[in-house]
Amino acid sequence: MVSIEGVFGERIGSVIRGWTATINGINRKYAVPRIQMSPAVKIALMFLRIYLILLVVLLGYKFWTLLQ
Repeated sequence: MVSIEGVFGERIGSVIRGWTATINGINRKYAVPRIQMSPAVKIALMFLRIYLILLVVLLGYKFWTLLQ
C-alpha cells in the first residue's frame, strides 16, 4: 500500500498528519451542540433550508432551460 510518506516525503506527510489531527480535534469538540434551540428557531431554520433548496432547484432549472 502506498503511504503519504512514500508519495510526498517525510516532511510533507507529517504536515498533512498534523492538519488532519487538528481538523479531527475540532470536529470532535463541536460534534455535539451545546446550546438549546427553541421551537421557533428550529422552524425558522427549517424554512431557511427549504428556501435554500428551492433556490438551488430554480438555479438548476434556469441553467437547464438556457442550455436547450
